[in-house]
Amino acid sequence: MNFTYYPSQEDVRIAMQQDEPLLVLIAFNGESVIIGAADDCVEHHILLMNTGHKDTDIDKYFRIVLDRDGADWTFVCPPDYRGLPDRAKRIGAFYKDGFQVISDTLHSMGYLVGIQIPRRYRRHLDALGE
Repeated sequence: MNFTYYPSQEDVRIAMQQDEPLLVLIAFNGESVIIGAADDCVEHHILLMNTGHKDTDIDKYFRIVLDRDGADWTFVCPPDYRGLPDRAKRIGAFYKDGFQVISDTLHSMGYLVGIQIPRRYRRHLDALGE
């Protein structure tokens, strides 16, 4: 795993020690992780831009807000995820892949916390139940 920290690794380490919320972007393949203190970057797309990426690349990452109480997953499945045309299969694959990749990443960061999908992002999951 390749980690990128914003504004610096030391600043992120301090934020982790003080249990400040972190914004985490995890590439779908789990190989690239971008981490920033929420107070320093405010939103995931700003974190992406501040680390030299295009903000339009946001749909290439799982988006997490993290602290020692848990990980909130901003569950937004891109329409082209894994090239799956069937919406239900695409969302199901995104869900399954996301839990695996996110869990592995959080564990490597030293966070053994639950992953939650806030209610405002559950509309995709609700579509699976229909």
